[in-house]
Amino acid sequence: MAADNSVVAKVELPALKPLAIKSRLAATPANPPKYRVTVKNQAGQEVVVADPRATRAMVALMDVHAVVGGAACHWGGPAAFAEINAAVHAVMFGVTGRPWHEAYNFVNDAGHAENGIYALRANYGFDGMTCDALKDFRSIKSKLTGHGESHLNPEGVLLSNGPLSSSLPQAQGLAVGDKLIGNDRVTLCIMSDGASMEGEAKEAFAAIPGMAGKGLVNPFVMILSDNDTKLSGRITKDAFTMQPTFNAMATLGWNVISVPQGNNLQEVYLAVEKGIAAAKANPNQPVCLWVKTVKGYGIKATEENSAGGHGFPLANGEKIIDWVTEIYKDGTAPDELMGWAKSLRADWESKEAEKKAKAATAAAPAPSVKKDKVQAGLAAGAIRAAMDGYPVFSISCDVQGSTGISTFQKATGRFVEVGIAEANMVSVGAGLSKAGFVAIVDTFGQFGVTKGNLPLTMAALSQAPVIAMFSHIGFQDAADGASHQATTYLAAVSAIPHTVVIAPSCANEAEALMYEAIKRQSEDRKAGKDGESYIFFVGRENYPIYWLDNATYPFGKAQVTQEGSDVVLVGCGTLFSKAVQAGKLLAEKGVKATVINNPFVNRVDLETIGAAVKQCGKIVTIEDHQLVCGMGSQISHALSTNGIPHVMKSLGIDDEFGQSAYMAEELYVKHGMTGPKMAEAALALLGK
Repeated sequence: MAADNSVVAKVELPALKPLAIKSRLAATPANPPKYRVTVKNQAGQEVVVADPRATRAMVALMDVHAVVGGAACHWGGPAAFAEINAAVHAVMFGVTGRPWHEAYNFVNDAGHAENGIYALRANYGFDGMTCDALKDFRSIKSKLTGHGESHLNPEGVLLSNGPLSSSLPQAQGLAVGDKLIGNDRVTLCIMSDGASMEGEAKEAFAAIPGMAGKGLVNPFVMILSDNDTKLSGRITKDAFTMQPTFNAMATLGWNVISVPQGNNLQEVYLAVEKGIAAAKANPNQPVCLWVKTVKGYGIKATEENSAGGHGFPLANGEKIIDWVTEIYKDGTAPDELMGWAKSLRADWESKEAEKKAKAATAAAPAPSVKKDKVQAGLAAGAIRAAMDGYPVFSISCDVQGSTGISTFQKATGRFVEVGIAEANMVSVGAGLSKAGFVAIVDTFGQFGVTKGNLPLTMAALSQAPVIAMFSHIGFQDAADGASHQATTYLAAVSAIPHTVVIAPSCANEAEALMYEAIKRQSEDRKAGKDGESYIFFVGRENYPIYWLDNATYPFGKAQVTQEGSDVVLVGCGTLFSKAVQAGKLLAEKGVKATVINNPFVNRVDLETIGAAVKQCGKIVTIEDHQLVCGMGSQISHALSTNGIPHVMKSLGIDDEFGQSAYMAEELYVKHGMTGPKMAEAALALLGK
């Protein structure tokens, strides 16, 4: 590549004018918050602000509904941010003479704290929200998703959040756009210390003040919550300290304002006011409010918890009255909120009584099929390989407890955590691979294939193959919503050279294939070959630990679990169980289906699948993935290029984003990805 020294004649252009896009954000609330307190502004005047205690109580109450429905929730983050968001919203909603969103862009990069914003805004009656609306949080019928999503809630969310640090650089674009247009608007972005570990954040930390210094950015205020806590524990203890990064913000060009007591509402309000004034006075220097907070603030047990009570510690309504009482400490909780808590407690008591009554009259349960998470098999395979002398080493980025590799880490002690930084994790793995280790990296599927895609490519290009465990794929991460739901994961990595994509469907299969992947990569590299990367995609729910008694799992092969001659049903990973169900439903109708488990997605086993399709020419596939460039597409392409005629129906996600739901099954039903629908598709191919 060379410098571009070409000469291009200037062209005459009309004035630069953006598209006239009407804001879909809801209007400024007409009334003050129902549950409110007052603080004094810099002029000494009293200002009405939403009571952070009410925010915390409503977050706890709405989270109970979600966990009872089967969804995971967040408590620690919104509890830490309650004072920050109360102060910011008081300033924004205090705008007169124009809508609040014409004066401010509000961007929440702390996606795990979005339910705190829902609760706060319900207190205001923003967008007509009430406590009743909060009760459906994370359900499939609600627009209040696990992480804020503008495609479902454009009235309340300007930019979708969820993947940490993805919204900060978008906020930068908003501020650049406002500067180009000439808007009189300040961009406010809420940020967390965990998100600050991501590479996108580091780039934005440098770019925002750099571009502002050139006069390209409208007034910008970043409010950074620093409590040294992430999902799995303390940042400094588990990974490394972020304090040098935050100390360097001033050197990068930020006007840093320290706020030592981030859960003191008066102090936070004055800091927000001061920061906005400073950014307006000098748009060429963005402001960083460095706010020290306590994750899980308001409940002693979560304040002291190593992860700040990141998720929601209560599994039901048994102790919610105690929680609401503790949140209000010396004060008395409002009757509405305490009544809500009492109702949840009463529901729990009623269900407990029903359980006891059923237990007293129930017959002995039938023997159950043993189930486990598929990722448990992956960790077991890695442990077995390490015991056999293979140099397996784990590199994680905060979610090892969710991906399942923590079992390997606890058993062997052979791991390092690089903090919340997926791209860096994969690249560190590549470096360890180059040094002669078998490097296993792990994270959620969505972040592994998006933030880790280029590092995965460079690992293969550098003859430094890695093994990846990417969990919570497709709709399996139901409650967190579309931002966390990897629905393009097969398409994202299947075409990377020297990379094998594997979607195991049960724990025993996962263990066997992980062990063999480690062995193959090791033996290839000892023999002087480059070796291949292996990417395992798994869900989060429990499945039978095997589908066939005494099954074996030859590497690279598909597994036939039912023989037939009328139609072929193929599934993989999380939805193979639907193919098994469809095969049984068809058998009841006299249709003989061959059911095939296809774990090697981008290495289609034509010997097995092709032979079955040749018998009947009809095939139905099902996958927890977009239809475009998914497993079905890859099978059809392989059949066609090898001259095997067929007609195919594929069930999957048809060009849609997901959304929050209590359980993945609700999304599978909504999108037609079920056993009965697969059986229907097979019957349609057969003309029945």
